[in-house]
Amino acid sequence: MDHTPESAQFFLTAPSPCPYLEGRQERKLFTHLSGRRAGALHQLLSDHGFRRSQNLIYRPACLDCDACQSIRVVAARFTPSERYRRILRRNADVRAEAVPPIATSEQYGLFRRYLDARHADGGMTQMSYLDYEFMVEDTPVQTQLVEYRLSENGPDGDAGQLVAAVLTDVLPDGLSMVYSFYDPALPRRGLGNFMILDHIARVSADNGYLYLGYWVHNSPKMAYKASFQPLEVQRGARGWIALDAPAGPGDGGA
Repeated sequence: MDHTPESAQFFLTAPSPCPYLEGRQERKLFTHLSGRRAGALHQLLSDHGFRRSQNLIYRPACLDCDACQSIRVVAARFTPSERYRRILRRNADVRAEAVPPIATSEQYGLFRRYLDARHADGGMTQMSYLDYEFMVEDTPVQTQLVEYRLSENGPDGDAGQLVAAVLTDVLPDGLSMVYSFYDPALPRRGLGNFMILDHIARVSADNGYLYLGYWVHNSPKMAYKASFQPLEVQRGARGWIALDAPAGPGDGGA
């Protein structure tokens, strides 16, 4: 079966409350990723602002709103601020390892603690272990889990303890962070930012990009992404442009 963009079937979700902007409704355009050409379709649509969720790939398609912008870090040009250098120093005892996308009870326990502490009112709070397993393992494209563990005993735990993890897609031009979670009992470490810094380092040597999903101007939930400069946003026909570049006529939503 042909799975080129021309033959892929796209669907539109019904309107639902926007999770980022109060009083707005969101809709999503999506298609399925399957077959031997799933990787090529994933690459092409990612370059056009789509995001993967299991075997689906989607982008916002809201009426009268294009606030959600697909965003990526130009890794080779990124220079960490003093704040981020402090985060790197605080986590010098954390080692990262890329492992196959196979769910474990250890990961799920950390995932549950993270959701309960950080997103207790979110839509993912009811996820069972089986749901988590599907999130991690139901993928037709090249994916990995990056686990972050303490390398030595200390006040934050014992050597080998899992403190953070991120599901990451591997693209020809970089990495795309699909979903990350960390130990909410260790706020001083800044583990969320640390995982982003680690991923930037992983692609910088190859002049690649780190895809961070969607950025929404004036959304407090998304504000942290804007500090990882230089950034590019996907502007429809104009392609990827610098975040601080003015919007031009005919710009499409992400």
